[in-house]
Order: sequence, then structure tokens, then C-alpha cells
Amino acid sequence: MPVTVDRAGLWDAEALSDVAAATFPLACPPDATPDDIEIFITQVLSGERFGEYLTDPTITVLKAVADGAIVGYAMLHAGDPEDPDVAKAVDLRPTVEISKLYVLPGHHGSGISTALMRAALDRAREDGAKSVWLGVNQKNERAQRFYAKHGFRRIATKTFPVGNQLHDDFVMQLVF
Repeated sequence: MPVTVDRAGLWDAEALSDVAAATFPLACPPDATPDDIEIFITQVLSGERFGEYLTDPTITVLKAVADGAIVGYAMLHAGDPEDPDVAKAVDLRPTVEISKLYVLPGHHGSGISTALMRAALDRAREDGAKSVWLGVNQKNERAQRFYAKHGFRRIATKTFPVGNQLHDDFVMQLVF
């Protein structure tokens, strides 16, 4: 299936929020509660929040479109990591965080994730980044394999809040 990856615009906020709400639970660890997942979706992945992301000059949202619909997205955040432990581990500057990269379940294995990753890495390079980093749940082995396939390696750990719970993530980095 042909896919187009392009920068999202403010008009895409609600559709991106819908994709985020459908895909985020799939990446959560098994012990994440439905209530905590819902809190995260409401607080971080709402249409209103995507509107904020899409107007923030430090954030780039890329959308993957197939058959006229958004089927995945990636969110890049330029700048130093806010977490002091991550900032210490990610030692090449400037750097870009891939804070989100999700594809709807019906499109897994179709190459859309790879297209999004390539576009995200191309964008980071174009913006002059020397490295790209991301956090991935320690129990999400499928995602870890995907990132490793694209050249990322584990460099640290961090915690990630989902609602009222904290989960353990690996920090993975790709150096250009």
C-alpha cells in the first residue's frame, strides 16, 4: 500500500489524536491500568494537545497517509532532554527526541513504521542534529528490535509516567 509521509498541520490535530488514542495503549506495558492509560490519552494525546504540539516551533509532527487517511505519526522534539539523567547520557548536541512513533494496528508490517522512521531521521539530519534519542518501555521488545534495526542502541534508563504509574524505559540513541 502506498504511503506518503509529510509534515502535519494544525488541521490534522483531531485525526492525529484519534490515531494516538488507538495506538498508545498497544505500546504500554502489561501492568499499565486502563484508567492510567485513559488519563495519559486525555492529558497528552487530545486534539487540543496536538494543536499545541503543531504550533510549537521545537516540535515537528510527521503524518503517514495511506488511502487518504492518517495511519501513523511521529513526533520529534528538538532541544536538550529535560530529564537530567537523560541529558547526561545523550551527550551529543544538538539532538532530537523521537517522542512518539505509532502506526495503526491494521498497518503493522506494511513498511509504514520504516517510512516514518526514515522521514524522522531525515528531518533530524536536515535540522543539524548530531544524534536522535528516544525512550521505549523495557517490556516492549518488538519496538526495541525495530529501533535497533534502525541503528539505535541502549544508553541509559529513565522512568515514564502513564497516569498515576511510573514505568521503566530504556533510552536509545542513534548517532549520525
